[in-house]
Amino acid sequence: MGIRIGNGYDIHRLVEGRSLILGGVTIPHHLGLDGHSDADVLTHAIMDALLGALSLGDIGLYFPPGDPEWAGADSLKLLVQVNAMVQDRGWQVSNIDSVVVAEQPKLKPHIETMRARLADKLGLNPDQVGVKATTNETLGPVGRQEGIAAYAVALLTTAD
Repeated sequence: MGIRIGNGYDIHRLVEGRSLILGGVTIPHHLGLDGHSDADVLTHAIMDALLGALSLGDIGLYFPPGDPEWAGADSLKLLVQVNAMVQDRGWQVSNIDSVVVAEQPKLKPHIETMRARLADKLGLNPDQVGVKATTNETLGPVGRQEGIAAYAVALLTTAD
């Protein structure tokens, strides 16, 4: 059996006038993430982990920021496209582990919904998608509530 591991990271600035979307879930908050697409840092980190596992570059290569085609794009739809690239190369996602780093809002009430939505788009069971949340203990730009970051690791397998 072939095994590949990839990791991903993303960070976006918090701004007024945008929705806060993480793992495909709109979370009530007075600030949202700024970006060309929906700025879903969690889904972006997962996509980069999947692409990285197969040495396929990063999401900017496939969905360039500034390209009008991707303006306001739903990141879950982009995740489906990345997963298709993985499968087209004979690989499948075995599991995802991720962490969102944010001071506010509290994400615990939304974690299970995030896991379910991400798993659905990847064709996985929710127990194959780990999502955790932590703070940055008021340190750095995330700690000052200037942005939200996410990290992800993906394990891909093939029956070869």
